[in-house]
Amino acid sequence: MKIRKFTAPTAREALKEIRSELGEEAVILSNRKTEQGVEIHAMANDEMVRLSAVPALKHPAIPESVYTAKPEAVRTPVAEARIPPPVMTTPAGEAAILGEIKSMHSMLQKQIETLSWNNVQQRDPQRAGLLRKMLNAGFSTLLARQLLDKMPAGNEKGESWIKNVLKRNVRVVGADDDIVVKGGVYALIGPTGVGKTTTTAKLAARAVVRYGADKVALLTTDSYRIGAYEQLKIYGKILGVTVYAVKGADDLRRTLAALRHKHLVLIDTVGMGQRDERVAEQSAMFDAAGVQRLLLLNSTSGGDTLEDVVRMYHSNKVIGCIATKLDEAANLGAVLDVVVRHRLEMHFMANGQRVPEDLHLVNIDILLHRAFKPAEEKTPYTLGALEFPMIMAGAVQAEPAYAL
Repeated sequence: MKIRKFTAPTAREALKEIRSELGEEAVILSNRKTEQGVEIHAMANDEMVRLSAVPALKHPAIPESVYTAKPEAVRTPVAEARIPPPVMTTPAGEAAILGEIKSMHSMLQKQIETLSWNNVQQRDPQRAGLLRKMLNAGFSTLLARQLLDKMPAGNEKGESWIKNVLKRNVRVVGADDDIVVKGGVYALIGPTGVGKTTTTAKLAARAVVRYGADKVALLTTDSYRIGAYEQLKIYGKILGVTVYAVKGADDLRRTLAALRHKHLVLIDTVGMGQRDERVAEQSAMFDAAGVQRLLLLNSTSGGDTLEDVVRMYHSNKVIGCIATKLDEAANLGAVLDVVVRHRLEMHFMANGQRVPEDLHLVNIDILLHRAFKPAEEKTPYTLGALEFPMIMAGAVQAEPAYAL
């Protein structure tokens, strides 16, 4: 049995040496603190598997015929009846043993990584504190760790440095690319309840003030929700803008052809979950008509939900996004995170139901201030200093598909 001993000043350094010499699947057998630091005994995973695969020994008091004869031919003498039955390791038993070993391996590795993160908090409390703050603000571990890995050592203004990096990486549309100024045909897409109808009316109001009601048209493809068309018609009546309901790709093409003299045509779409099969059908309909899209992101949603929304709705015809419900969001880290990682251009930000007041050009300084503003009170979801090492020990460091 080839058991190796590794000694290092910290658990992280010892673990790094173990992985370097024995591989990622090395089995940790024990660990303890010494005067030199941390002492860990480990062995290669292949060696452990080989030891686990050793055939079980036959019971010494039972003749060979018991193992080779058919069950019906075996005759057990009275004198042998008191002999305990042989302990044989079946293939299923070996799989159970290996499962227990892997479970112990995983548990010990997590304990060592927890100790490692405790060491990080002790050695560099500022960096650990910033990482915890970003996670509590809704940022992903992937983006937060990449940012802090790039942060220069000894930077006393760490939060300011992070904000500046994020500011450079949040793509904000300039005045010349404002869709109200440029004009064209745009569909507002996104899941149910994200604020598509209200945002459509807000954009239309901005265009009416600038170009007049006769230069703006509103369309809806929403024939599923009760009152959806009527709600948009109410907004259209207030603004003096005609509202059209379209059904299907052919109807959409004919309607757009009749409205080609308009400066701005906005399409309100049916609300549906991002995993609804109709999302693909809607995308195909807009592709066929050459319609560009703006993806609405609900700022109150969690990071996993926003990631799923972007993944299911994103295409080369999605020119950017609008962050909605900023006034309802407890934190803004998640929405900023997906915007940075997916390189989405932010066109507007919406923070209420009033038309047209609650729609604004993007102010990244305000968004970052809100994102990093300390919570007024802790919630059951707030990550504390004691929970932080355990959470980070289980975090997977995936290879980022973007550069900061």
